[in-house]
Amino acid sequence: MNITYTAIGTIHSPYKEKADMPIQPTGAAGVAGSVELLEEFVEGLEDLNGFSHIILLYHFHRSEDFQLKVVPFMDTAHRGLFSTRAPKRPNQIGLSIVELEKIEDNILHINNIDVLDGTPLLDIKPYIPEFDAQQDVRTGWFKQSKETVSKYRSDERFK
Repeated sequence: MNITYTAIGTIHSPYKEKADMPIQPTGAAGVAGSVELLEEFVEGLEDLNGFSHIILLYHFHRSEDFQLKVVPFMDTAHRGLFSTRAPKRPNQIGLSIVELEKIEDNILHINNIDVLDGTPLLDIKPYIPEFDAQQDVRTGWFKQSKETVSKYRSDERFK
């Protein structure tokens, strides 16, 4: 089955190249960016300014191909792709939770952005801790690396 999505906007950030980017929003603390929403979707922003954080769903537009076993950032062992957040995926969909600073017309000013400049935006959802922050979770292989997540940057593995 083929599924087609249409971008609803564009994510802007200081990151022009994949190399040396933060690998998650926690590694991009304080990094400002913006989301430019297409005019026909602006009405959908109503009431969003009441939320401090939002979930951005986007297309990894500069990602090519994928492998089902990868060596993820923060690890040295091969892992199953779906146990990682590696950007090279069968369906090149990314997700980031960012801080929403303010909305001006069709521009969302955001912080903690870890996305390449020019990335096509697929959807926006409000971050709601009662829905999204789970308790008593297991983090598999990642448990051994969680203390250093904010220090990692992308490298040649997923260019």
